[in-house]
Amino acid sequence: MNQFSYYRASTVKAAIDAASRSGNTRFIAGGTNLLDLMKSGVLTAETLVDINKLPLREIRQEQNRLHIGALVLNSSLAEDDIVKKQYPLLSEALLAGASPQLRNMATVGGNLLQRTRCTYFYDTTMPCNKRTPGSGCGAMDGINRMHAIFGVSDQCIAVHPSDMCVALAALDASILVAGPKGQRTIAMKDFHRLPGNTPQLDNTLGKTELITAVEIPAANFTNWHYLKVRDRASYAFALVSVAVALQVENNRIKDARIALGGVASKPWRLPQTEQLLKGQAPTADNFRKAAEKSIEGAVTRTYNAFKPAMVVNSIQTALLKSVAI
Repeated sequence: MNQFSYYRASTVKAAIDAASRSGNTRFIAGGTNLLDLMKSGVLTAETLVDINKLPLREIRQEQNRLHIGALVLNSSLAEDDIVKKQYPLLSEALLAGASPQLRNMATVGGNLLQRTRCTYFYDTTMPCNKRTPGSGCGAMDGINRMHAIFGVSDQCIAVHPSDMCVALAALDASILVAGPKGQRTIAMKDFHRLPGNTPQLDNTLGKTELITAVEIPAANFTNWHYLKVRDRASYAFALVSVAVALQVENNRIKDARIALGGVASKPWRLPQTEQLLKGQAPTADNFRKAAEKSIEGAVTRTYNAFKPAMVVNSIQTALLKSVAI
């Protein structure tokens, strides 16, 4: 690990000012991903700005939304009474991710900023355009079983590892950030980037901007389910995950939200599939037709050619489980 300076900020402004003074500064809270990356030499920092003292740990219900501070722990959010009652999809997704020990350290803001778990990204002896732009992508013709089938480019096929973010995408969340130019709000669908020609850029956050909160609009979903397909039942990243939220009235689907994980460099919303479900009865046949629509445009490689079929089966399964609640 490289040497670095350490600064503990007491206000949001102080944190942003400290980050602005150095060309290579990173904010740290739980550090569950950042420290691993620094230890392995994937990332370096001249300065770490500790934000744990900032007043960003509140979960509160406002007029038409839920406000979640960026320093709320994943474990606290998953067990919050409001979340379990009104946003159970989010609680299910959080509990499907990592281990209890990690959830007790990881924060909401840090979860949003997780880097990919692509083995070629972590292995500094291998080419990786996300880690070293222009070096190539070892996964393209390598062991790419875990890799993306949607939104890929010839530069990168890595996937985003978060479970929480898949649920937030389905729930139309927004990200509140603060920076030298003030505050702004980024829609969850616009926060994470596809690789394109700049795979090293994971999101649309400015270099010295700080995530301060996540907000989720009120919703009237009656049925939900988070399904995570993985190699083992615990502490494993998704091959495919599905977040489903439905509003069913009089045996008809009034509203539908579906987001996928493990298939792209960002949570992958399925607006065409959602539209296909609206107005339909919640039946296995209708779910299957909608699920089959979801794989249009999928691009597979040697070892992940199984994923489109897994996506279809997983979506249908998640939809069926949601109406069985």
